[in-house]
Amino acid sequence: MSDLDAEKVRDAVREHYGKVAEADAPGCAPGCCGGGAGSSLKLGYSEQDLAGVPVGADLGLGCGNPQAIADLRPGETVVDLGSGAGFDCFLAAKRVTPAGSVIGVDMTASMVTKARNNARTARVEGVEFRLGEIEHLPVADSTADVILSNCVINLVPDKKAAFREAWRVLKPGGRLAISDVVATATLPDPLQAQVASLTGCISGASTVEDLEIFLAEAGFSQVRINLNPGSRAFIRDWIPGSGAEDYIASASIEAVKPKDQSCCGPSCCAS
Repeated sequence: MSDLDAEKVRDAVREHYGKVAEADAPGCAPGCCGGGAGSSLKLGYSEQDLAGVPVGADLGLGCGNPQAIADLRPGETVVDLGSGAGFDCFLAAKRVTPAGSVIGVDMTASMVTKARNNARTARVEGVEFRLGEIEHLPVADSTADVILSNCVINLVPDKKAAFREAWRVLKPGGRLAISDVVATATLPDPLQAQVASLTGCISGASTVEDLEIFLAEAGFSQVRINLNPGSRAFIRDWIPGSGAEDYIASASIEAVKPKDQSCCGPSCCAS
């Protein structure tokens, strides 16, 4: 993808999710991942999770529950890629604060504003939100014990850069806990061409094999990607009638930044 095409993708995603953030009522604009507020129950979150976050934080934009695989511990530092209105950040804060902290990063200014307002209104401590792109994270080297992300990496034009940045930001021994969509078959041209499918977490999905290569090239080890066969049910609702559920699936993606940094390339770190 050329730099110009990549920027067009970012602009389309930023515009789309900006509209979601600015909507008067919580929910999901047509064509984006998720089915609106409350749909997180279908993704593995509990009623207790939903009740424990500020009002307006759950926009139902995910495709899974990265909290379920993150094994968050008190005192850890967490970075959430594509943090939206702060839903996963607020849940993570309950596990890692007060000794730990959570940093949410989102490239949509209105989402960052919404998340900050949610944190301020609910008086949530230990959480901050920063404006930035996942390929150029506004986070220092070796900051995070855990990186979370929920249905966002597929929207990133340069996924290799995103994983390199994740590796840079993680401490040695740090781990990735990502929920995302992956391609299970080649999208037909009409579906691939739809802007709605791009901003709806469909046309940007990579195959499991490609993601494994990207992660290994970035230096990650212990890569595990597990498909969720039940995801067809909610993917069907993203762009009704498109048949998108025949071409993508939700998956959990886990990986570790090796503690031993003496050799860190695909030939040794990924072994």
